[in-house]
Parts: sequence; structure tokens; C-alpha cells
Amino acid sequence: MVGLLENEYKLGSIVTMKKKHPCGTNEFEITRIGADIKIRCISCDRSIMLPRIEFNKKIKKVLKY
Repeated sequence: MVGLLENEYKLGSIVTMKKKHPCGTNEFEITRIGADIKIRCISCDRSIMLPRIEFNKKIKKVLKY
């Protein structure tokens, strides 16, 4: 994504992903940051762990820091 740096989000940030979760929402909270990034679905509380490179490709925007 143009202009999105990997340090524009932090632990606890709410992000919008390009693809929706099966429960129907595309908003997630970042719960772990490292080589992998763990995000938690706002709607159903399920967690997903993605490699940082894949996360940076799939993120749409940061809603709340």
C-alpha cells in the first residue's frame, strides 16, 4: 500500500484488512508484534497470526492507534 510504513501501527491498534473475516467484519486489533503479527477479530475474538511481510500486504488502513 502506498505510504504505509510498518511503524504506523502499534500494539493495541485497530486496523482494517483488505479481506473480511468469515464472521463478516474486517476490523482487527493488533495483539502481538514481532517477526509475526497476531491480530484479534473485533467481532468474534478469534486470533490470526501472520508473518509481518504478509500483514503489510493485507492491511488496508489503521483506524485507531
